Amino acid sequence: MAPRASAGSRRLVLLVPAGLALLAGMDAALMLLGLPAPVRVDRLPQVHGMLMVLGFVGTLIALERAVALGRGPAFAAPALLGAGGLLLLTPLPVAVGQLTQLAGTLAFAGLYVAIWRRQQAAPVAVQALGAVLAVGASALWLAGVAVPGLAPFLVGFLVLTIAGERLELLRVGFPPAHAEPVVVAASLALAGAVLLALLWPSVGYPVLGACLLALVTALVRYDVARRTVRAAGLPRFSALAMLAGYGWLAVAGGTWLVAGPVPDGPAYDAVLHAVFLGFVLSMVMAHAPVILPAVLRRPLPYRSAMLVPLAALHVTLALRVLVGDAHGSALAVQVGGVGNILAVLGFLALAVHGTVRGLARPGTGASTAADTAAATATGRTQVSA
Repeated sequence: MAPRASAGSRRLVLLVPAGLALLAGMDAALMLLGLPAPVRVDRLPQVHGMLMVLGFVGTLIALERAVALGRGPAFAAPALLGAGGLLLLTPLPVAVGQLTQLAGTLAFAGLYVAIWRRQQAAPVAVQALGAVLAVGASALWLAGVAVPGLAPFLVGFLVLTIAGERLELLRVGFPPAHAEPVVVAASLALAGAVLLALLWPSVGYPVLGACLLALVTALVRYDVARRTVRAAGLPRFSALAMLAGYGWLAVAGGTWLVAGPVPDGPAYDAVLHAVFLGFVLSMVMAHAPVILPAVLRRPLPYRSAMLVPLAALHVTLALRVLVGDAHGSALAVQVGGVGNILAVLGFLALAVHGTVRGLARPGTGASTAADTAAATATGRTQVSA
């Protein structure tokens, strides 16, 4: 048992930079909203997006992939991405953090080479394509491209990663034979549209929006979450989070389809937060009770209280996007933005409390294992034990 506990502790150390990046990103969000923030550093708003996408979410994904591979060198990817996020918060030149994040994304893409050798399958290829877009985003940022110009790459990275994960589980619902080729084709089209948006924005952004809509339509059509939403407990919670996330991805796709390039303003705010809050963070909440125990070797039992921050995230995001951004209400944007932060902090507090409580209670591991088994249809469980 000691080696297993030690492995969990080492992985927890790699999660610390991701947690700090999340907290710093939310602090920067308060500054961008024009509200008082606990820490005021001039650089924070500038690095907000890359902190949240690569420093937080990127580190989480890379750590889960490294655990799945089970090789020491694989952990270089989450270590570099986490370190890059921390370096962006220091007085060192921003380029130091940018270079470290670029090294992290290259190492992350390298993980998929090893994964491909184990499993040559379409879901792995789709996720690897997302990792390539992450490399592109970090390289372009280092080259001086502004964050709004990187948005298609960052969106493509996260959307393709999650699409690949869901593609792995299509067989659970016994979909028609054409389901996988349809999702793969939509994923390839999305990656092509990302490049088109960089090279020919006036055409590329509407095409990117159409590709997002096509991909989310295919995912919703075949995802087993449509069935498990009628279940109970963790499977239902995960399905609710995923279906709500798909809805926000459709909002982002529709906005790009209609508005085209949106480098700033309400439409830009709506697209980014629909994807990164409504879609990505909703997916993080959906998978946390399954993935975190597998990565950290510590139980995180599902509790119905987790529905509260999940609902709060989507209600406050609707206020921010559908009232604030859509109708030009600065107050709604601020209230919704603060609500988003409180929802994320609330879920984080429940996760920490649930983990501590689970460790303190004998027999909780069994219930966690039962929850995990019940959630395999809606969560991702390929992480090695």
